[in-house]
Amino acid sequence: METGTSDVLFERRGPVAWVTFNRPRSRNAMTFAMYDRLKEICDAVEADPAVRVLVLTGAGDKAFVAGTDISQFQTFTDPQHALAYEEHLDGVIGRLEALARPTIAAIRGYAVGGGASMALACDMRFCTPDARLGVPIARTLGNCLSMTNYARLIDLIGPARAKELIFLAKMIEADELKAIGLANEIVAPEKLESRVQEVAEQIASHAPLTIQVTKEAIRRIQAHRRLPRAEDLVLKAYMSEDFREGVRAFLEKRKPAWQGK
Repeated sequence: METGTSDVLFERRGPVAWVTFNRPRSRNAMTFAMYDRLKEICDAVEADPAVRVLVLTGAGDKAFVAGTDISQFQTFTDPQHALAYEEHLDGVIGRLEALARPTIAAIRGYAVGGGASMALACDMRFCTPDARLGVPIARTLGNCLSMTNYARLIDLIGPARAKELIFLAKMIEADELKAIGLANEIVAPEKLESRVQEVAEQIASHAPLTIQVTKEAIRRIQAHRRLPRAEDLVLKAYMSEDFREGVRAFLEKRKPAWQGK
């Protein structure tokens, strides 16, 4: 049975819980309320010992999540708005990453921006052949990632590929996702849900404490380094004329005119 708001659906399938981001007409772009709902679901899943695995997916066949709903950035008029947004997003994605349950992203189509960050915070990723993952902010909005998201990206694909991804506004296709270890499997679209459910049930049949301890141990090893502060970098991007131009251009469906200001 599916429960929750119409934009975020929650369903139990035996020991596996499924979250579906349900705004297919907007390619499942995330509102701030949807991010909050995901965090609430993580809390509920962790409190329920009957749930052994959490799966995230997007409604429709066009996207997993096509980033944050750009219209919400029109309200960014004060430095605190930018800092609060990145802090909020870090809190949600950090909660997903630290969840004491294995997590799987089932990706059809595009996983972009915040959607890519959520997919990368999951423990495993299963993709259809048309899957595309990227953070094309150098082409679209002219903003930046948080230090935590940069660190996560570097951990998964290394600094050289991270720079390539951002500098070229590259969308990584399914075959390359598999080749560089970001995708565990590429699955035919009609078999994606059944295959992910099968893998999730296999994980759910194993010793839950072994899995929880292993996941947390790896997370602590990755988080052991001390990240530098980055408020100045966030403000340099989000408070720029270029960012305001990027948001306007995106909503007006035209190419931004970058000025480097």
